[in-house]
Amino acid sequence: MSIFSTIAQYFSYPYVVNAMVVGVLISLCSSLLGVTLVLKRFSFIGDGLSHVAFGAMAVAAVTGLTDNMYIVLPVTVICAVLLLSGGQDSVIKGDAAVAMISVGALAIGYLIMNVFSRNLRSSNLSADVCSTLFGSTSILTLSNTEVWLCVILSVVVVAAFIFFYNKIFSVTFDESFAKATGTKTGLYNLLIAIIIAVIIVLAMNLVGSLLISALVIFPALSSMRVFKSFKSVTICSAALSVGCSALGLLISILLGTPVGSTIVAVDIVVFALFSLLGLILRGVKK
Repeated sequence: MSIFSTIAQYFSYPYVVNAMVVGVLISLCSSLLGVTLVLKRFSFIGDGLSHVAFGAMAVAAVTGLTDNMYIVLPVTVICAVLLLSGGQDSVIKGDAAVAMISVGALAIGYLIMNVFSRNLRSSNLSADVCSTLFGSTSILTLSNTEVWLCVILSVVVVAAFIFFYNKIFSVTFDESFAKATGTKTGLYNLLIAIIIAVIIVLAMNLVGSLLISALVIFPALSSMRVFKSFKSVTICSAALSVGCSALGLLISILLGTPVGSTIVAVDIVVFALFSLLGLILRGVKK
């Protein structure tokens, strides 16, 4: 009972409620596109865009912006569009372009924070970088504006996924056939890239830029151990993602551990359990 009373006491604080609301919404959005990214082998794009977001956040920090979302979101979306619209005619293709942008943005971001460290609102550069990379405390210091922005963007992402579900499904499984039947595959790949960019920016406050890929990929991989259909995997992935984030956030608050790392650790445990469950189910069927 003491644990439940402690949890109830924490939830009497607005910042904990805000963190839980934002964490659940971000996890839901991440899981919806995570299945598509895994199946299309686009998982690396999420990692690359997270580093771009880190670079943009570094610029926002040294310029003294009170709300860095106005720089981070447009820059990340633009990079997502450039990465997916280059196609086969681009000079630098595929994973090479993602790797170049990813490493470049990460290095430039850290360099800017070091060179202009005197412009940072906080004098502790190591703490600023750690919070940005691993999301150690930022989820618990959200302003009301950031919470409402997250709610609005999350609603837009979920609505877009539901509305374009059939098109995303066809582009995910057989892009060539979808294109042959008249589907504008380039347009829907672009839509996926923009949605992913929005999710990456939102997730930085939850798990940090280095751990975002885990938030996107682990629930999808866990669901695929047990379920086979796209719809079942997507629904299970959403449930697992929301559950793991909520549990990870509670554990983090109770034990004082880093939020992002704790959520990813819970995701890893759930992945191991679902892998074991998948082996058992396959053994029973045989």
